[in-house]
Amino acid sequence: MKFGVKHAFAAAVATLAVTGAQAQVVGLGTNSNLPPGALPTSWDPTYNVCRGTDPKCYNNWIPTRQKRVLIFSRTAGPRHANLGTALAAGLNPPLNANNTAVAGLKAWLEAEGIQVDYTEDVTRMPGHTATYSAVIFMSPTRDFMQAHGRAVNPNYAVDTSTSAYLDAAKVNLRQYVRGGGGFVAIHNAYGGEYNWPWYEGLLGNANYYNHGAAQNGTVNIVGSSDPSTAGVSSSFTFHDEWYNLVPYPTKVKFLATVDEASLATKSSTHPGHGNFHPVAWCQYYDGGRAWLTTLGHDAAAFIDGSSQPGQAEFKKMVVQGVKSAMGLTEFCTK
Repeated sequence: MKFGVKHAFAAAVATLAVTGAQAQVVGLGTNSNLPPGALPTSWDPTYNVCRGTDPKCYNNWIPTRQKRVLIFSRTAGPRHANLGTALAAGLNPPLNANNTAVAGLKAWLEAEGIQVDYTEDVTRMPGHTATYSAVIFMSPTRDFMQAHGRAVNPNYAVDTSTSAYLDAAKVNLRQYVRGGGGFVAIHNAYGGEYNWPWYEGLLGNANYYNHGAAQNGTVNIVGSSDPSTAGVSSSFTFHDEWYNLVPYPTKVKFLATVDEASLATKSSTHPGHGNFHPVAWCQYYDGGRAWLTTLGHDAAAFIDGSSQPGQAEFKKMVVQGVKSAMGLTEFCTK
């Protein structure tokens, strides 16, 4: 009798184990979040999004958007000299003479008939809206998406509105991108929000690790033709910091690289990326378009007619990259 009970119990346990294993297999093989028609390989289980070069990852949830962009340059840590003095709160505060990067990019885009807003006010981050065709991160740093002052404001401790949230900007950006918004990252946009996985994925599964000396290097346009690099010299000298990346971008379309053999000095704590060191790439990400570059360290890069080598090529690539992320031209073509 005891043997029979033990045998029945063991059989039941074995059945449950098999059933559980089968359930796990079925669970791993289903994904209702993949957009219709998207390739199974476009799903990224690390960030739980559809991303890469598959246009089916794009969500055209707001078919008509204004021909307008928002430049966001808030810093919560080291601040690049080309950003100049920190801007006042609100939208479109007065620019100072040393706000070179924002002023330069603003002028470039306005010359293309694009309306430009700019801010360093984290409460101005758009959500699901038709106001902007692209949001441009111009070298923000560290935890720049946090509304820091509200953590010590007792008034917000009893405020249940979303405006009281310390990370409301993160939610807004994510909803903006998911609805089909364009996103552009320039230079030190890689130097912040290190502990936010979704943002790391937005950058192409990439993040800043370190850099060597700011110096001249040879930029090469790579891959198939793309609207963002159309008319850009196939090879040109540029002056920058040449970021090393950890992690290294994946599932993206690479647009430009730096020839590491052209660099006089390298970082002593990172071996570099050898024969393929990317400096610009693009991807569809979680419904939106993302055009991304690690270039743009120097103020002179944003000043037309400056002595910066390759300034005209950099300008052309950035302007065309913004326009492609906005949907004004084709994006990240295969």
